[in-house]
Amino acid sequence: MMNYLAIVGTNSDVSTNRTLLQFMQKHFASEAQIDLFEIKDLPAFIEKDELEDAEVDIPVKVQDLLDQISKAEGVIIATPEYDHAIPAVLKSALEWISYTTQTLKDKPVLIVGASHGALGSSRAQAHLRQILDSPELGARLMPSSEFLLGKSQSAFDNSGNLIDADKVAELDEIFNEFVLFTEITAELLSKRTLKKKTKKFSWQE
Repeated sequence: MMNYLAIVGTNSDVSTNRTLLQFMQKHFASEAQIDLFEIKDLPAFIEKDELEDAEVDIPVKVQDLLDQISKAEGVIIATPEYDHAIPAVLKSALEWISYTTQTLKDKPVLIVGASHGALGSSRAQAHLRQILDSPELGARLMPSSEFLLGKSQSAFDNSGNLIDADKVAELDEIFNEFVLFTEITAELLSKRTLKKKTKKFSWQE
């Protein structure tokens, strides 16, 4: 059984992206252990001035995120779309990862998204892919996969289940492909000859 970390990419207390991940957690319970992580309590990322102490401790909540990513076999990120982009709170969380342990490097990542409009966060997902593909993050993004849930306010029943059977079938297919992608990525990395260097966190690097 796979072990995945699902990141709720918003600081909103009421979010259909959270509902989507909660549905995935229940729906795929026999295939994977999916743990949800809330980024809304993370401190905002601010790069320290070079004159300050270089060995600044990583905030506890940020370290918790880094540890959970490190332990997971893959990561699922659900993002809403604000002005054709991901929320600032999600970008801030990714900055913490980028500037500290870079623990998303080579980690299999699946992106999903829900929006109140018809497009289902398509531009935000493209934006997130671009960020995750940067050298400082270097995630292994599952190719040719988009789960776009439009009109998400009416997409779930009172128990938090997806109503549309076609969307459920689409999600099933994408998730099954992600499990396979995770397995293939692990096999590929096991045959790598160059070892990944461990980065020591410093504001001055």
